[in-house]
Amino acid sequence: MPGFDAYDHLNISLNPDGTLNRLLKIPTLPATPDVLTPDQPTVSKDVTLDADKKTSLRIFRPTKLPSNDTSVTKLPIIIYVHGGGFIDFSPATAMVHDHCSKMAVEIPAVLVSVNYRLAPESRLPAQYEDAVDAILWVKKQAELGGEGDEWLRDYGDFSRCNLYGASNGANIVFHAALRAMDHNLEPMKITGLILNQPMFSGNKRTRSELKFATDQFLPLPAIDLYWHLSLPPGTDRDHRYSNPMADGPHREKIKSLGRCLVVGFGGDPMLDKQQAFVQMLILEGVQVEARFDNVGFHGIDLIDARRAAALLTFIKEFV
Repeated sequence: MPGFDAYDHLNISLNPDGTLNRLLKIPTLPATPDVLTPDQPTVSKDVTLDADKKTSLRIFRPTKLPSNDTSVTKLPIIIYVHGGGFIDFSPATAMVHDHCSKMAVEIPAVLVSVNYRLAPESRLPAQYEDAVDAILWVKKQAELGGEGDEWLRDYGDFSRCNLYGASNGANIVFHAALRAMDHNLEPMKITGLILNQPMFSGNKRTRSELKFATDQFLPLPAIDLYWHLSLPPGTDRDHRYSNPMADGPHREKIKSLGRCLVVGFGGDPMLDKQQAFVQMLILEGVQVEARFDNVGFHGIDLIDARRAAALLTFIKEFV
């Protein structure tokens, strides 16, 4: 794509010290820990995860439960990792906040949204480490029992924890799930992974990458720039972080993953990699539910209400 400036397309500029100027001012929303109106569907609050790393969690819960007896009706816990190409967004980003709030009501569930470190200031595997920290934080709340976070204690079912990631967040969820196997997570239990349009790549161009190289929303040079800014220095797109189909120490663990829901769309440049990923999971004996729509593009669920509703239905059935 001669003359195409991926930095300009993504509204970013790189400083000499390697930090990033994020020029697009995206609306953010504060947490709402108190019920202010009778018809308020959810409440949310921010919790520090690691003060040194400046990571945190935003927790959402519905204000109305299916039953008044919380000892009988506990909600699944979903640890959510947002998209943004590793370089942008947070749980406070308006569309991320709204998505988590809607999930908390419609599934219903307790949502734990992870505010992880961003690239290039913090490159992979920092984001995987932050997601594992979030998993271990939930485990700690389960261990603390009556002394743990009151929302998870009173409303969450620690035996039904799911990891959910969108785009690069799905990449983070996959790698964090593998890393979490090095820890004893009891008494919490991860019962499933939800991978919405997972972000994977490789050095060899796939058919879908070439076909949708000039995609209006996510052109191939922009995807390449995301990887350039997030992968460890000196590595390329065949690193296991971006290409899990490559050989590496992670492959032995894949067979031990639990159930996986993978969602994708036919107009996504990363479609072929997503489907190769599903095939790899199946060959390793992982129980996979693949939901691929022939029509649609990467991130369509963020702007298409019908696709967003369908995604919520898939998740509700899965958890």
